[in-house]
Amino acid sequence: MLKTSAPKPQRLAQLVSLAFITSVGGAAFADTVDLGTVGASGAAGSTVSVKAERGTAASVAPTQASLSATQPQSIVSRAFIEDSTPPTGNFNTILAIAPSVASMPSTNGPGMADQKMSLRGFQDGEYNVTFDGIPFGDSNGPTHHSTSYFPASVIGGMVIDRGPGNASNVGYSTYGGSVNLFSKAPSQTKQTSVYGALGNWGTRLEGISYESGRMEGSDATLQVNAQNMAATGYLSNSPMDNNNLTVKYQRPLGDSTLMTIFGSANKVKSNVTDNASGPTMAQVAVLGKNYVMNSNPASQGFYGYNTATKTTDMDYVRLQTTWANGWQTDNQTYTYAYANFTEAGQDPSKFNGTADSSMSVKNLLGTSVTLPNGGVPGYHKLNSYRVWGDILKATKNLDNGLLRVGAWYEGSKTDRHNMEADMVTGNVLAGATSAYPTGIVTTTNFTQQNSSWSQIQPFVEFEWAAAPGLTITPGYKAMNYNFHLDSAFNQKALTAQSYNNNYKASLPFLTVNKKLDEQNSLYAQYAKGMQVPFIGVGTTTGTRPDPQTTTNYQVGAVHKSDRLTIDGDLYYITMNNMQLNTGTNANPQFTNVGGALYKGVEGQAAYMLGDGWSAFANFGYNLADYSASNAAAGQPTGQVPNAPKVTTAFGAIYNLGDWTASLLYKHIGEQYNAKLLGQLNAINNADLNVGYTFRNMDNVKALKIQLSVFNVTNSQQIVGVTGPLTSATTQYQWQAPRSMMISAKADF
Repeated sequence: MLKTSAPKPQRLAQLVSLAFITSVGGAAFADTVDLGTVGASGAAGSTVSVKAERGTAASVAPTQASLSATQPQSIVSRAFIEDSTPPTGNFNTILAIAPSVASMPSTNGPGMADQKMSLRGFQDGEYNVTFDGIPFGDSNGPTHHSTSYFPASVIGGMVIDRGPGNASNVGYSTYGGSVNLFSKAPSQTKQTSVYGALGNWGTRLEGISYESGRMEGSDATLQVNAQNMAATGYLSNSPMDNNNLTVKYQRPLGDSTLMTIFGSANKVKSNVTDNASGPTMAQVAVLGKNYVMNSNPASQGFYGYNTATKTTDMDYVRLQTTWANGWQTDNQTYTYAYANFTEAGQDPSKFNGTADSSMSVKNLLGTSVTLPNGGVPGYHKLNSYRVWGDILKATKNLDNGLLRVGAWYEGSKTDRHNMEADMVTGNVLAGATSAYPTGIVTTTNFTQQNSSWSQIQPFVEFEWAAAPGLTITPGYKAMNYNFHLDSAFNQKALTAQSYNNNYKASLPFLTVNKKLDEQNSLYAQYAKGMQVPFIGVGTTTGTRPDPQTTTNYQVGAVHKSDRLTIDGDLYYITMNNMQLNTGTNANPQFTNVGGALYKGVEGQAAYMLGDGWSAFANFGYNLADYSASNAAAGQPTGQVPNAPKVTTAFGAIYNLGDWTASLLYKHIGEQYNAKLLGQLNAINNADLNVGYTFRNMDNVKALKIQLSVFNVTNSQQIVGVTGPLTSATTQYQWQAPRSMMISAKADF
């Protein structure tokens, strides 16, 4: 069974206990396993540290739901992250094990490339991602870069919510679900840890973490984590260097307030193609599946011309306070930023093994042109934004339930450009701001684009204790979003544009949870959702495009006992004005492709076999199809792209004494590519991890050594394509082959 520990002071413990999302049953257990920090929909949206009795199914389950859940969810523990995922990983690496998640295996080695994932067929940008309750994502569309923010070492736990949550669950696109990341809970004792890893393709990781424990006289805690990760990579000429520094400070203020100050900064430098996603089949025949870039300075695919430097930060100050008369508040003031400067060759797919087959590209008039004096066509691209905001949640204890009110405010400022350049000289080409420039400006690129937006989401909900064990929560959230864009030569429109778009929506919510007894519960949910269009939708004319809207229905059941955790659910979601990227990753162009219907069944379970052994399995049967009415409007019909019908995972876990081991298998079913021009085969991946902890050594509290084998079966399925499978110009990506890693962590 699960239980929680709350931070001091005593009155604050009352606030945190109300935030408890995972069921508590029976007496407190002395021998417990810390599962890490997870989030809460309870009092003022607090977080708690969740523990489970050692030897129970809850203590080892890779994913599990709460008896208090009001929607399908998968809780992933810190213990699972440490024992069964790559130390070089990130949040997309970790959540790959969850049901209905299709997280594509890394193409460059574990954690060494941005991984995209879908959730129930919803694409990145159509579900929420939060850190300690703060939504984050790109300002030109809420997509994410999994290597650019939080490495696995600073993630204390995760909750994958497959649903919009309550009205107090704020974000850009909650209708598709929320991937909720949480920082690590502070240790009660002082400790310094040094950790590292070595693996194939020059992979190395080194880091140090510090925990102050409870400081005498103030009860404050300080956590610091610094790490460097680097690799030459499986892909040719594709090294990466990734540095992160994270600091978290907590201190009680008086006897009723807990203050948290958090900051995390990350910098990634890599050689990576921007306008190519992998080799063509002709390149594979000559250069192999791992070809991406070459060492020829006369080629658009030269690694020196294809570089990206990404810097990010996430910072917040949080005050959680218990007031008189049953009120509690939770206020987070935050900011985060992303800056990506990329240089790229215009068409790296032209390299044939010795030279580019062609150096010409088409200008706006469709005429093939080349640069003089052996110039190599390319471009300089910048995407830089700063976001700031505040989330206020207030909860009032009433005799018959909890009243929760609050609001989320956020603003942003973004600078973007994409300028044609001669990569040999590094000079930006002249004429790039005119309607029909000379030179080689292509039809998808733009010059300077400035944008900003502001939004506010007020909400109210009442968690009504309608009867013993029965909680009914109606709620309402309003969205008010204003977007401004100004460009002298805008993408897709290829002319000057300046416009404001305002979007408003009224979003009702209703959730129900019924505790049948100490081990079983039922839940149901109804919710409306909306997402504003990405930049690139409707920009040809500057007209105001319609937002995506959804209606969600789902029901489920949860069982938790010492030997078994199991839950399942059914869902039905309709979507209008679906947005589909008909461009490329480098130059996305989103189009309204009509309506779609998402429905399916999901389940997850873990069972204790005995003697330290346990087994787990989960599945998702997810149908995502365009609406039948699309045909009359000439819009797509059939299966939504990048939406596999089936995902499954199963395996075995061993945890006894100082030994830990796991064998995890994940299957992602067949799916259509983004252009609906071919079906990709199923993707299978199996990982093996074995670890042993040495204890009570001289000057060392504990030393853990772990051996990991990733992609045990050496599968190399296609994980991405750019066009028709029969086209000679289509580019392919494969999962990286089998690799090994040895890692160590010493606690002092």
